[in-house]
This record gives sequence, C-alpha cells and structure tokens, in this order.
Amino acid sequence: MKEKILNNKKNGLPALIIIILLYLAGIAAIVWAACSLEFNGANVLNVIALVFGIIWVVVGWIPFTGLKVLQPQEALVLTLFGEYIGTLKGEGFYFVNPFCVGVNPAARTRLNQSGDVTELAQNPSKNDIQIEMVSKKLSLKVMTLNNNRQKINDCLGNPVEISIAVTWRIVDTAKAVFDVDNYKAFLSLQCDSSLRNIVRIYPYDVAPNVDTTGDGIADDGSLRGSSEIVAARIKDEIQSKVSQAGLEILDARITYLAYAPEIAAAMLQRQQASAVIDARKMIVDGAVGMVEMALERLGENQVVTLDEERKAAMVSNLLVVLCGNRDAQPIVNSGSLY
Repeated sequence: MKEKILNNKKNGLPALIIIILLYLAGIAAIVWAACSLEFNGANVLNVIALVFGIIWVVVGWIPFTGLKVLQPQEALVLTLFGEYIGTLKGEGFYFVNPFCVGVNPAARTRLNQSGDVTELAQNPSKNDIQIEMVSKKLSLKVMTLNNNRQKINDCLGNPVEISIAVTWRIVDTAKAVFDVDNYKAFLSLQCDSSLRNIVRIYPYDVAPNVDTTGDGIADDGSLRGSSEIVAARIKDEIQSKVSQAGLEILDARITYLAYAPEIAAAMLQRQQASAVIDARKMIVDGAVGMVEMALERLGENQVVTLDEERKAAMVSNLLVVLCGNRDAQPIVNSGSLY
C-alpha cells in the first residue's frame, strides 16, 4: 500500500462558512414559504421552497462531518466505502467528502510506559469513547515503548532478565494502517522477538571462546560490557522487521539487565570469588616484589650477610606478614641469631 497525501483539502474554513450560509438559507426558505402559504395561498414556488428548505434542514448536518481539524504532528487516514483515498497530514482545517471514514486499527490499543499492550473495555465509558474518537488520528510524534522485563537465556545458557526502551515513530501511514493488523501490537511483539534473538548471541559477562560477531573468532563481547553494540544490533533487528509496517526505529536502549533470581545468588558468589582471587593475586605479586627489593637492598648495603637457609626463612616470614589477613604479631628473639 502506497501512501497518498491529500494536499488540496485544507479548505475547511470556506466550507464551514458556505455550509452555515446554506443552512441559514434553508431556514429562511422555510419561514418565507410558510408566511407565503399563510397570506398568499399555495403556489408552486412556495411549495418547492418549503420542501427543499425542510430537506436541507434535515440533512444539512451531513456536510459538517466532512470538516476535520488536525493538530501538529497528526495524520488521518481516510477511506471512502472501503477504498483508501488518501491521508491528511499536518496541522490545519480540512474539508473532505462527508462520507469518508478515518481508519486507525490501533485506536483501542495502549502502549503504556510499562510496555503492556491493553485494550479498552468492551463497554467503554463516556471518557473512553472520547479517547477513542481522538485516537482515530495517527500521531506522527516520536514515541517510546518500554517493554516489560523478559527472562532470556544467554549464549551460555544462563537465564538473564532484560528490558529495553525503543524510540519510534510512524513514517508511512498507509503501511501502518493497512499492511498490518495493529501496528502497535505488531511493534511490541517484534521488539520481544528481536530482543530474544540478539541476547542469545551474547554472554552476560565476558567468557572465553565465545564468538558474538559471527566471524569465527572469539571476542570479548558481552551484554554487560558491550551494551552500546548490543543496543545497536537490537535496533537494526527491530527496524528490519517493522519496516513493512511503515515504522522507523530511532533508538533502542537497554534499561534493565540482571541475572534471573534463581541463579543470581550463585553468580554473585562467583563474582565475589573472582574478585577475591584477583585481589590475592595482586597482593602476592606486590609481596614478592617487596621481598626481592628487601633482599637486594640488604645485599647492596651489606647490612647483614645471610646464608641461603636464613634467606629462605626471611622470605617466608616476610611473605607471611605481607600476605596475611591480620596484622603481624612481632616476636623478639633475645638469643643468638644462629
């Protein structure tokens, strides 16, 4: 379906003036015909004026339904007896065929900030009816869809919870209305499926021997460390699926990322253990360097001469002091060193 813009319909004000004048003329014709019948009796002119005046007063409201008012960044898709005739775009006061009907299959659909797709009640209240009438117009503004958290297994099989915020807008009203059943629900479902497809490629954290780019070479990509790259791939994936609905994806961002509750505690212990190992490694490396420096300084300044056995004992004592979790308790040797 190709979009057709109706650019020659912004004549609502002249049409309104003409319709009101015709309505007043019909009322005036009825009054004149009635007075003529009362004073001058019936004649053909009076009867014709009376009949046409009554008919116009009865059906004269129909042209008013052809008046359409659009705010900035709004559009209205029009059909005439089931045939698509065009789209009104841009702010203005329009007059179209009174029998044209605005079409918006997503009029009753709401994309909340939580990402839920909900429907209005089957028996809507007065306020709901007003909202539905306004929603026949399509909004061309930039909108945000914040989908609910999803539980997805990463490439290592670990369940993670993730949610995204997608910024989008309508660029082709004809495709959005006619090529899909409900463009809002369609967008929400495509966001879910695209998110699953991309998350399954990456591990939560950096893991060895994992190829996330598909080039056959292991890399350091991860959901936690490569969020910008992951978000860009999610955006491209969604765009490839919603182009047929006339939608443009402007941005996609990860708003929540965490391990699923059932493995969160175990993964926390794993991260803590990894942090402890890294810290211990740093402490040992520093302690060995300090012992080497101490032995070199003692040898250079010839402060004391130690044989290999005493050096080994000194190294052991220094490592215990430097690598221990608690403060060392000094022991004073009052006897001979040998």
